Amino acid sequence: MAGPDAVPFVVLGPRNGQFRILATVSAGGVLGGTARYGVEHTLPVRDDGFPWGTFVVNVGGALVLGFLLVLILELWPARRYLRPLLAIGFLGSFTTFSTWMLQVYELADADRMGLAVGYLGFTVATGLVVTGLGLLLGRALVARRQRRTDSG
Repeated sequence: MAGPDAVPFVVLGPRNGQFRILATVSAGGVLGGTARYGVEHTLPVRDDGFPWGTFVVNVGGALVLGFLLVLILELWPARRYLRPLLAIGFLGSFTTFSTWMLQVYELADADRMGLAVGYLGFTVATGLVVTGLGLLLGRALVARRQRRTDSG
């Protein structure tokens, strides 16, 4: 049985470029977290109590993720670091489930149950719709590019 030192080496070791993948995810995370910080400060929670900044980052992230995954999987599948950088690192750090849930809790705790439930449901519904929209837009772009390639 391997000792406790074996696990970190396997996870962070040089084998199969694991450290490079981790560094790529980390770089994307720094950029995504910085972008989220900017959006959250540009769109702070206002007197109406609706957390627009968190809503925008989560819904915007869902749209971009749907779009990007089509491109990454269908147009750029050989780019090893693109998905870890953008989908896992950047968008994983840009979007925020924990802040969203904390804000729902805070709204409910402040006796704003209608707003809490509305925020919860509106975010989920909008996120699903825009993810589908992102997938459709990505597939349309791939199809358009394919038609150009076939005709040219």
